[in-house]
Amino acid sequence: MQKDQQKLAQLIQGKKVAFIGAGVSHKTLIKEFVELGAHVTLCDQKKSVEDFGDYAATIRELGIDLSLGENYLDGFKGQDIIMRTPGFVGYFEKPLQDAMAAGTMVTSEVELFFDFCPCEIVAVTGSDGKTTTTTLISKFYEAAGRKVHLGGNIGAALLPMLPEVSPEDVAVVELSSFQLISMHASPNIAVVTNVTPNHLDHHKDMQEYIDAKRNILLYQKQPCRAVLGYENEISRSMQADCKGKQVWFTRLHDTDNGAFLRKDGMLCMAEDGVVTPFLAQKDVKLRGLHNIENLLAAAAAVWGEVPVEAIRQVGSTFTGVEHRIEPVRTLDGVLYYNDSIGTSPTRTIAGLRSFDRKVILIAGGYDKHIPYEPLAPEIIAHVKNLVLMGATGPRIEQAVRECPGFDEAALPIQHADNMQHAVELARAAAKPGDIIILSPASASFDLYPNFEVRGREFKKIVNALK
Repeated sequence: MQKDQQKLAQLIQGKKVAFIGAGVSHKTLIKEFVELGAHVTLCDQKKSVEDFGDYAATIRELGIDLSLGENYLDGFKGQDIIMRTPGFVGYFEKPLQDAMAAGTMVTSEVELFFDFCPCEIVAVTGSDGKTTTTTLISKFYEAAGRKVHLGGNIGAALLPMLPEVSPEDVAVVELSSFQLISMHASPNIAVVTNVTPNHLDHHKDMQEYIDAKRNILLYQKQPCRAVLGYENEISRSMQADCKGKQVWFTRLHDTDNGAFLRKDGMLCMAEDGVVTPFLAQKDVKLRGLHNIENLLAAAAAVWGEVPVEAIRQVGSTFTGVEHRIEPVRTLDGVLYYNDSIGTSPTRTIAGLRSFDRKVILIAGGYDKHIPYEPLAPEIIAHVKNLVLMGATGPRIEQAVRECPGFDEAALPIQHADNMQHAVELARAAAKPGDIIILSPASASFDLYPNFEVRGREFKKIVNALK
């Protein structure tokens, strides 16, 4: 057992540990913690062990205690450690705060990884661009020959990777506000892409959301590096939180300290008085100007850590991540795109601006209580036909109709009952040469477990069209 894994084992052995929920990462960890000698209680809103489906057999086999149903948080009492999950957002609410006051350690899979990881950690947060920027950073390191451990909000649990992590490796981590809210450790290299209203259905207010994001910077120790989005007022203001070297990334301005898009179409890095052009915009395979920003952010993060050639090679070949303006198919001359990652207005705006013509937009979904007024003028400017669904459909329609410049004749608005219906309405409105894009500007939780499932259903429906 490696030294860092031994330290984790010492923390866990013989302890009473409560897990909140049995999501993918917790299922892996529960088994590992039981094997390390922990006494595990699973706290979940499900009513009975049978409600866990296939996992019920594992619960019985591992001898896990259960605290279920309406009062599932009662299981916190008397625990040594509580493992929170990003899906459980009540960090500042009474049950967890009472547990902490009673001396219980409240932590999470990501926090424990930060505590015990022996290698350099690079982490990315922000309202938009996190996954693409995180993926680009991991690709840059891989192209330079480093062993990369990629995880966090991007999908893979990091703590189970710990036995395979060596000091010379690099961990590249995507962090959401829900993961950051309770963190007291920061990465060696931190990136904040931008901060715009998001998840206000779960955070008490916008300030709590911003403060959660700031935790990626507040606990950095020198030598460290922070990369901040210059064009976003909130990320720009986080310069005051930086503990070491800080650089910008910007598409709209030149800078003498960071990565920028030069007027001649070259992506450049300026550092220590030297400007290095590293990639021509025309050679970038990623679609959309927002992806130029993601490339600049990623390059600024790894600058000096990987050869410029590695950045150039990845930047000129990487075509993107699933559900992010992902081409699905062309049928009857109509192009279909899956941008299910469009879970907020700012993401959908970036998607709409990626095309050189007006599109047919499928939007709407779960209501996160974020404003749709900023989206309305962009829809009027970039959309020729609007198909709405879900709880936010009426809110988006109201914002568009109340926006100056709205013309009912130029922008028909239709409502669909479900995704199949939405695709059918969009297809009926399309002519050869048109673009149909799913970019909901909303979360998926009204109909789907997550945006990935939503995107795959859209692709399945589109690929089945005759």
